[in-house]
Amino acid sequence: MKLSDFSIKRPKFTIVVMIILLLIGAVSFTQLPLQLMPNINPPVAAVATTYQGAGPEEVMDDVTVPIESELSSLSGLTNISSQSQENSSVIIMEFGYDMTIDEVESDITRALDGVDLPEQAGDPVFLEFDISMLPSIQMAVTSAGEDVVDYQDQVEDLISELENIEGVASITENGSVTEEVQVNLDIDALSEFGLSQNDIAGIIEANNVTIPNTTIIDEEEGQAISTRTVSNIDGVEELEALVITDLPDGESLAVSDVADVSIGEEDNNIITRLNQEDALSVDVMLSSDANASSVNNEFNDILDEKLAEDEFSNLRVETLYDEGEFIDIAINSVFTSLILGAVLAMAVLFAFLRNLKAPLIIGLAIPFSVITTFALLFFTDISINLMTLGGLALGIGLLIDNSVVVIENIYRHLSMGKSPRKAAGDGTKEVATAITAATLTTGAVFVPVVFVTGLVGQLFTPLAITVVFSLFASLFVALTVVPMIASRVLTAPKENLEKARSERPYMKLLGRLSRWTLRHRLIVLLVTALLLVIGIAGIYVKGLTLMPESDEGALTIEVEKEQGTIYSETLELVEDIEEELAGHDEVDIYLSNVGSQQMMSMTEEPHRAMITATLVSAGDRSITTNEFVDSIEDDIEALDESAEINVSPMSQTGMGSEPNTLTLNIADDNPDRLVESEETIITELEDDADIDSVSSSREDMVEEMQVAVDRQAARENGLQPAEIGSALYDASNGVLASTVETGGDYLSINVKYPAEFHESLENFEDIEIPNSEGEYIAISEVADFEEAEILPVINRNEGEQTSELLVSYSSSMSLDQAGSHVEDIIAGADFSDETSHSIGGDLEMLMDAMPQMLLALILGIIFIYLVMVAQFESFRHPFIVIIAMPLSIIGVMAALFITNSPLSVVAFVGIILLLGIVVNNSILLVDYTNQQKEKGMGTLEALELSVQHRFRPIVITALTTALGMLPLALGLGEGGDMIAPMGTVVIGGLVSSTIFTLFVIPVFYSYIDKETRNMHKKYVTPDGQVITQKEIDENKRKEEQQENPADEYDYREPDEDAPEIREYDEEPSREDYIEEMQKLIDKMKNDRSDK
Repeated sequence: MKLSDFSIKRPKFTIVVMIILLLIGAVSFTQLPLQLMPNINPPVAAVATTYQGAGPEEVMDDVTVPIESELSSLSGLTNISSQSQENSSVIIMEFGYDMTIDEVESDITRALDGVDLPEQAGDPVFLEFDISMLPSIQMAVTSAGEDVVDYQDQVEDLISELENIEGVASITENGSVTEEVQVNLDIDALSEFGLSQNDIAGIIEANNVTIPNTTIIDEEEGQAISTRTVSNIDGVEELEALVITDLPDGESLAVSDVADVSIGEEDNNIITRLNQEDALSVDVMLSSDANASSVNNEFNDILDEKLAEDEFSNLRVETLYDEGEFIDIAINSVFTSLILGAVLAMAVLFAFLRNLKAPLIIGLAIPFSVITTFALLFFTDISINLMTLGGLALGIGLLIDNSVVVIENIYRHLSMGKSPRKAAGDGTKEVATAITAATLTTGAVFVPVVFVTGLVGQLFTPLAITVVFSLFASLFVALTVVPMIASRVLTAPKENLEKARSERPYMKLLGRLSRWTLRHRLIVLLVTALLLVIGIAGIYVKGLTLMPESDEGALTIEVEKEQGTIYSETLELVEDIEEELAGHDEVDIYLSNVGSQQMMSMTEEPHRAMITATLVSAGDRSITTNEFVDSIEDDIEALDESAEINVSPMSQTGMGSEPNTLTLNIADDNPDRLVESEETIITELEDDADIDSVSSSREDMVEEMQVAVDRQAARENGLQPAEIGSALYDASNGVLASTVETGGDYLSINVKYPAEFHESLENFEDIEIPNSEGEYIAISEVADFEEAEILPVINRNEGEQTSELLVSYSSSMSLDQAGSHVEDIIAGADFSDETSHSIGGDLEMLMDAMPQMLLALILGIIFIYLVMVAQFESFRHPFIVIIAMPLSIIGVMAALFITNSPLSVVAFVGIILLLGIVVNNSILLVDYTNQQKEKGMGTLEALELSVQHRFRPIVITALTTALGMLPLALGLGEGGDMIAPMGTVVIGGLVSSTIFTLFVIPVFYSYIDKETRNMHKKYVTPDGQVITQKEIDENKRKEEQQENPADEYDYREPDEDAPEIREYDEEPSREDYIEEMQKLIDKMKNDRSDK
């Protein structure tokens, strides 16, 4: 028994199955995690190592190179790069996407254990990149009229309570002021009494101790008593009075005699400001398995409750970024697009069928298909995110395609006068094979996408799986739910609409157009080929890009002043930038970090700053984020022409880099040659009219004071170079001697030289260091202070020093066109052959992704062909169907030109989906033609009839699919513009393929079919007349009809009103029997009267 017949005969059973699937789907939906993007875990790891007091070259030679040597032999390693700078080394390892970091972590650890590093270097720290490392919420906290030090304790208390929320992994804050006990040394006093900085620190440490001792056995009491030695310094006053030594005159020398003791602030590494006010920045990280939407919503609710309490009522919290909120907005936007698309599709169906019940049946089928898809996603452990919902939004038109074809055919059978139950059964069975094949072809085209590796594979595989799940859910609905409901709800029209429709002008026009195209096959093929060439050329002209531009309402301003700039000077420039931002209504809030650090850097950077600005919502501003950046960039850069300022849009989805930029990597094992080659390349690029700007990651040489130790003099004075370096380091940074309790807090004791000490080089030269004999030797006696230029940061890649250029190119070029243009410029530049270069970043990812996407496309076409071979039992007919694929390229090109968009990876996924969709119309056409030929109809007549009879379902499904995807193509809501290109190319390709399918597919069919292959071939008769193959076939048929008049009826067009032979699975009812017999009697009467 057919599935559709079973559902019609067992409606209650079908309803029960529906309810069960709906319940499972609904429960699954509540359990599915909500995420912004699919889980993307790039196989990237890092090793960070500190080397205090060492310069960049020392760090590179003594730390970076030895570690690189041990790590470079790791299995699966595709690239290793490093950054060496003062005091620290960071090494980045990239592995193939076919492996995870967990698989190589033990190998990395073993390799690090075998590295021989200097004693002063810290242990290498292994760091695994995890998307959960990124903050899910970024906030800034201020308090009106108060300094940060006044309310930072409140913020710490608030953080302590918020960290208890389930799903929150950690909360960090930046910008707080830490107090310390500062022992500011008196240089003259130290010299007078023969003391050093380390002497004072050692005395303080020795007098502020708690040392556990042995256990004493009390035999009388019969118990063991633990003991410890305690000597605590209680407060600043005790510290001041602490005796250092006794003087010869009998007086005691106290700390206060050689230093000024006070409570002060530690040197702040990062200064944080919110809208021109000092603030604290707070980052909230979630656990890796947390649902960002639900956890963030709970976090915000609890935060609001806490801020309403008296304890925290003075605090003002501004949220700069909330992943959960962005997820909710983005997902709601996609849901809105999905619902709107469904409504538009239902409206199209109503307009064609003029029956309110049919669209309502479709309306019931849509949520059933969607909810069933959620159940399948749950059991395959796929989250709800922008990609999976994009797949649903893409599939909304496809979800109803199968049901539309079934409904339209049922309605056609009702128009023939059949009963609802018979029309539902016959109408569904007639198209069941076609829609099953159509679903299989659309699903088959996505199967290869699952095998795409890399970032693109991780990003789009969930989308592909979602589309396939939704398609098969819709097929199940179309074959069961739709006929079951239709058999109970739909009624036959009062007139034979099928007969009336066949007499309408548009049907006759379709017939004439079909006959014309079949008579002028060569012209049709030439015009089609010309348009196809134009379409392919148009796509080439538009070019390629990785990701479409996205207006996410956020931007960053990176500031870098000259190396050595102090905090106050950088802060002054930041304040000017803040003033500029405050003058624009488009800006909502902005957070500034002065002394911000590069990712994984472990050194202070007072010459750098980062400003993050959030714009008002898109509806409240008239320009996009990119347009706003363009409008303020020149004004901000003009605030300090000596500084390097970069203004760029910020992606909250983390996909893609700054628009209209590419990265150029230059490498050489000779640093001097690298600099020369880089300067040559930059000059050539900047002279080109299509290149807007070029910036280098290679830092300028900076001046530093190097202390050249005279080893001979040092040895004669009983000193080692390491002792001299340690003394200078302590003099510059202070010595943390111990801690002291004051006011209920434990503060560090920092023994340091006063600020004025650092203003003179002579003070450092006069520092005295005690040798082993107790003599104090001035540094100037054993070392010379010399000025030198050094490279502050040394970048390496695969063992060579590198420099990265950020090239900003004209917006008239696409990413791949800009890459080719840059390569042409470099090819004409005169620099050393020993210097290599490569283009990385987005272009590298694009070049890696495109071959895989093309392979997925080719495999998808092969899978579609194999599915159709199985359906048609023919190796020739599937070739006819596949012709619809290239025909869609014409519409794709038009869509890209209308939206002024290059072909992105997102759009390419839309093309892959499109190929699976456009063949569906061809399948309907070819399948119906084959059915008519099996009934005895000639090929030309069958092709003409198939165009007329399949015009409505083809147009209806095309319109419902296109309009269903229209909201998605418009990019409505937050994050919608990122997946909009998928909808754009599908709509464009669907429109062109629908038009050409109706008239080009029959032409190709006529070339492959034996009966019509040579129909325009001409022959000369014995009497000299020219006759075509078609005329020969027609004359032969007429002769056969004359010889056998009884067969005349066989050569007429099939009568749609003729009763069909019906097989009953069970005894028909009396009403069914009378109805069938009456139709047969009426038909016999009509035939008799005709004859």
